[in-house]
Amino acid sequence: MTFENNLAFAQSMDQKDPLNTMRNEYLFPQQNENPFIYLCGNSLGLQPKVAKEVLTKQLDNWQNLAVEGWFEGNEPWMFYHKELKRLMAPVVGATEQEVCPMNTLTVNLHLLMVSFYRPTKERFKIIMEAGAFPSDQYAIESQVRFHGYDPKEAIIEVAPKDGEYTLKTEDIIATIEANGNEIALVLFGGINYFTGQLFDMKSITKAGHSVGATVGFDLAHAAGNVPLKLHDWEVDFACWCSYKYQNAGPGGISGIFVHEKHFSDQSLHRFAGWWGYQEKNRFLMEKGFVPEAGADGWQVSCTQVMPMALYHASLLLFEKVGFMEPLREKSKALSAYLFYIIGEVNQALGFEQFKIITPQNVDERGAQVSIIAKSDGKQIFDHLVKNNVLGDWREPNVIRLSAVPMYNSFEDVFKTGELLLAVSKSI
Repeated sequence: MTFENNLAFAQSMDQKDPLNTMRNEYLFPQQNENPFIYLCGNSLGLQPKVAKEVLTKQLDNWQNLAVEGWFEGNEPWMFYHKELKRLMAPVVGATEQEVCPMNTLTVNLHLLMVSFYRPTKERFKIIMEAGAFPSDQYAIESQVRFHGYDPKEAIIEVAPKDGEYTLKTEDIIATIEANGNEIALVLFGGINYFTGQLFDMKSITKAGHSVGATVGFDLAHAAGNVPLKLHDWEVDFACWCSYKYQNAGPGGISGIFVHEKHFSDQSLHRFAGWWGYQEKNRFLMEKGFVPEAGADGWQVSCTQVMPMALYHASLLLFEKVGFMEPLREKSKALSAYLFYIIGEVNQALGFEQFKIITPQNVDERGAQVSIIAKSDGKQIFDHLVKNNVLGDWREPNVIRLSAVPMYNSFEDVFKTGELLLAVSKSI
């Protein structure tokens, strides 16, 4: 596609966009009585307008039914998670039985590692990306120590080559193959939070399995951002938060995936709780844990109804647009236009003030585009916020901008470029 750096072109793209009315389904923050151009869905998604209605419905159930709400009403809480499973599965490319909404992301990562990180004297190492989000680093370090190993020996980090910002798939695979006999687990993010790089999860999973390792993913920045095929890729397990691209509210409920090939494995350890017990016999209150079939068997505590309601509200909008493929098509175009506009800004300035560190290949990124400001980065970012463009700042000099296809427009991208150019000229 040939882009143009003018408002008329951006508006024409929006007019042709089949998803252009979806932004009307969301509430935008305001400043000085004007809405923000919101480019921070990679950190916290916008509130769906329907969220208040769905949440109020559950509050009314609490008011009117009290404890009977677990079994009475149109959506008994005992089974509420099953409606979410129906909507979650297409977002991550799974069967309904393979997914479950529960807990929060890092809690779920720990619970899943109890089952799927099973080190032995020969196989005890974990391969992960260098520069993973700190929660993953801390969780993996603590799990390794819990099993009596030194993180310096047990954790292998795959880092970009000198002078580069992103990883090459062949280097990840080469590291897996070089350490194959010692690897117990390959645990990667789906998309790197800092650079926005989308990893080749299919190839990583295949490489991990080829050396006898288990493979899992933290999909915090991938779920709801890019199409996933966890079942077809034969990923062993995954977990994600719902408050970024899935717009389920701050601290929203997490989701897990466990591949169906593990359902009959009685040797898997797990930290059990009442809600993971076999549903039909749960209220018999018997000793001896018998897990519910599928991913539901990894539940520990009872359904978090209010966070689930917010997630439900958001997932209904994913269903409305036809889930991930239409969103991905628009996302590719939006991110490509953002690449183009940033290039136009640099050209107008006569030098590379903004260096893009997100992969150029559209198939190797999601919605997020990360740029290094060569000078005055924080001042530029603060100027954007002051002028109603809200992205995300990461030390020491990176601005993350995510044009989310659910609610962002080509006009948003164009106007952001205008402001970047104006502030760069003024400082």
